[in-house]
Amino acid sequence: MSQPQFTPRVFSGIQPSGGLTLGNYLGAIKRFVQMQDADFETIYCMVDLHAVTVWQDPTDLLRNTRELAAGFIASGISPDKSILINQSQVPEHAQLGWVFSCVARMGWMQRMTQFKDKAGKNAQNVSLGLFGYPALMAADILIYHATHVPVGEDQKQHLELTRDIAAKFNHDYGVDFFPLTEPVIEGAATRVMSLRDGSKKMSKSDPSDASRINMTDDADAIAKKIRKAKTDPDALPSEVAGLEGRPEARNLVNIYAGLNDQSVEQVLAEVGGLQFGAFKPMLADLAVAKLSPISAEMARLMNDPAEIDRILAKGAGQAREITAPILQKTYDIMGMVR
Repeated sequence: MSQPQFTPRVFSGIQPSGGLTLGNYLGAIKRFVQMQDADFETIYCMVDLHAVTVWQDPTDLLRNTRELAAGFIASGISPDKSILINQSQVPEHAQLGWVFSCVARMGWMQRMTQFKDKAGKNAQNVSLGLFGYPALMAADILIYHATHVPVGEDQKQHLELTRDIAAKFNHDYGVDFFPLTEPVIEGAATRVMSLRDGSKKMSKSDPSDASRINMTDDADAIAKKIRKAKTDPDALPSEVAGLEGRPEARNLVNIYAGLNDQSVEQVLAEVGGLQFGAFKPMLADLAVAKLSPISAEMARLMNDPAEIDRILAKGAGQAREITAPILQKTYDIMGMVR
């Protein structure tokens, strides 16, 4: 659907739940940086209201929100090019979230696989917020009239719900007010797997620290983890088909491709035939070169939390210049007395 009336605008957010990993960087943050240099307005968010759908220690939440902001900035998200915010400083997110909780249908929410995964057999004991948060996620996007959202495969369902909510609001009120936001899914390593088990996603909750590269790891830790990453005894193939059934090999090649801005095909054309004893040092050198400057800058920023807070406050002011008029217009459409 062509929507020429909407400014090309990107929104995306990450929960400040602590422990940024290489998976967050290659799967999301690196693409955020690239999109701020394209023909989009870009808004990037620490979604702290989503984080509290499960209980958070206040001290941890404060630190994790600043650390995530530091990770964004150190990775190349510039407060001069993008609007950088924490969600709770822009109240229109929550206000539109309530409107959308009245537009969304129970059946839509019950189909959300992430809720089923997180609630498990305990669905009656989780917070109402955990059940309803996809409506707030839709509001996060649509309060900016965002036209594009960079997402991982695991978030596609939530974006489809966002489109459903926008379409229902537009239909119910006879308007063409909210855009049908497009997902942007691309890149060699949109899904980074564990260094200890190539069949599992890299996760901060894995008990083994060796399973992941943390964005706070220094150069020695990064190199050591890659040297010890699980592999198989065979040489690397020259064709993508040769990675079939080799999850650890596929993961390390994906990581190399993602860090080096190459396709998997390009990497295999260069390294096909090499044993892991030769490939791992290449990958370790590349990862250290790309990631250790980020971890060093994150550490510097975390030593100056007032600077992070200043950047987020500035971002909130910029964001509200966009969100306040959109919320006001939403209320006008709905018949609220202004």
